[in-house]
Formats: sequence, C-alpha cells, structure tokens
Amino acid sequence: MIFIQNILGIVIGYIVGSIPWALIIGKVFYKKDVREYGSGNLGGTNAGRVLGKKAGIAVIVLDALKAFFVMMAFNFISPSVIPFAGLSVSIGHCFPLFAQFKGGKGVACAAGYLLGLSVFGFLDPFFGFIYPVLIFFLVLGLSKMVSLSSMIFLISATIISFLTSSNILVNICIALLTVFVIYRHIPNIKKIIAGKENKVTWIK
Repeated sequence: MIFIQNILGIVIGYIVGSIPWALIIGKVFYKKDVREYGSGNLGGTNAGRVLGKKAGIAVIVLDALKAFFVMMAFNFISPSVIPFAGLSVSIGHCFPLFAQFKGGKGVACAAGYLLGLSVFGFLDPFFGFIYPVLIFFLVLGLSKMVSLSSMIFLISATIISFLTSSNILVNICIALLTVFVIYRHIPNIKKIIAGKENKVTWIK
C-alpha cells in the first residue's frame, strides 16, 4: 500500500508540476508565448522579463503553490508520501507534460517544497524555510542575479537541513533537489564565470 501511495504521489506531483503557469498567463492575458522571448524558460524570472513585474511575481507564486498544494493534499492522504510528491512537482515543472517537456528551472517549486516540508512538520519553519529565503534575498540584493541567488538559496537550505534535521530521507531529498536545480543552471554558471549573466531589473 505504501509503495502504491508513493507512486501515486510521484505521478500526481509530476502532473501538477507540469502546469505551465508562465505559458498560460502569457497567452491568456498578454497574448505572448514567453518561450519565444528572453531565455525561453517557463519560469517566473523570464515571465517577469517578458511580461512585466506583476506577471513574474504571479508565476513565481503559482509555481511555488504547485508543490505546496500537492504536499498539502497528501498530508491528508498519506503524510509519508509528502517528500516524494513534492519533489516530483519540480521534475514536472522542469520537464512539463503539457509544454513539450521544456519548462523552467525549478526554483519556485523548490521554495514551495521547502515551505511544505516546514509547514507539515518535516523541517523547522525558521531554519528550513525562512532563513534560506532571507539568504536568497540578501544575495539577490547584492548581485541582482536570480540564478546565483537561487543556487545559494538551495545550497544553504541543504546545509541547514543536514545540520538541524534528523530526518535523513528529507535531507537527501533536499540535496537531490539542490543538485538537480544546479544542473539546470549550468548555462547560467558559465555566464556568471564569464561575467555575462543577466541581471534582473524588474525585481526591486
């Protein structure tokens, strides 16, 4: 039964994660396909760059809520499934079933994942979510680079998780998510090293 529930959580997480909010908001409200502009990614940063600040923030919030709501649902069904279901949302977001498997980089979903783990008792709310978020905004304020801020955000979350949580499974899930998101940012890492990474102007 637990195995079946885990599979169900992974499948539902992937399907919900595949909802491309950047694409939906761009086409419905702005008559634009964000994949044709900027970086081409279906994430909040590119949506903000192409559609404006309000759209960018809306996409970030909705992408984060994808993970959180899936985790909330499984909190009622089978709490042990939460770490797997939430992690699967990020996979769906990056390789969306509904957008030719070309999505975003999973950062907003990762934030929703950490929020869910904190709210549903897997992590300490301050150290598991608030502190890494504060680190994100500190780095963003100094660098104006979402990519760098995102990677440091998740690296700090992983380190803090291993230092403050005794739940090895959750720690490993967060570490895997961090490695996955960093992998998705390899092109950005190359640009950062070359001094050519884009800096956001719409986040102020």
